[in-house]
Amino acid sequence: MSDLEQLTQALARNLKRWRGERGFTLEALAARAGVSRGMIIQIEQARTNPSVGTTVKLADALGVSITTLLDYERGPQAHVVLPGQGVRMWSSGAGSEARMLLGDDRRGPVEMWTYRLEAGDGTASDPHPAGTFEMLHVTAGELTLHIGDDRYVVPTGGAVSFEADLPHAYRNEGAALLEMTMAVSIPPVQGTTARPS
Repeated sequence: MSDLEQLTQALARNLKRWRGERGFTLEALAARAGVSRGMIIQIEQARTNPSVGTTVKLADALGVSITTLLDYERGPQAHVVLPGQGVRMWSSGAGSEARMLLGDDRRGPVEMWTYRLEAGDGTASDPHPAGTFEMLHVTAGELTLHIGDDRYVVPTGGAVSFEADLPHAYRNEGAALLEMTMAVSIPPVQGTTARPS
């Protein structure tokens, strides 16, 4: 079984499990996540490999990290991620990519990512649930960060933090490669009265 097939199977199994644990019907999760009921059914039956945007929306709606949805293994004491490892969650034809290195749900969902953006490339994100917080550290190049209507430039060695409940985008508007590390803290999902379907 390929890595992609394993991730698809893990996502199917864990999405169904977490939806049940949260007490969400298909309709309730679809409404919370902004993802169609049909797409959720296809994911739970391992018949599709959703985009990273869809996966993020589902994780946000469930209040878990993407790592938890992908059943990413972690050791009891320490989980070491070697260079080049992690789950590639997004890539572009220009050679840019985003990798999720680590994630944990023990104290509320938190994730660590690396981004590599080629000159002129970028990626955008829909708003996350209120209370979601992102911290970015630029290790090479210069980041242009768009949050709603605001624009921020972060040079090599600089860092930025922000509430991620507005549309936001990461752009490399320079001529050199941009590399950055991102940590995301997601608020836990509150209880619900919905019943599983």
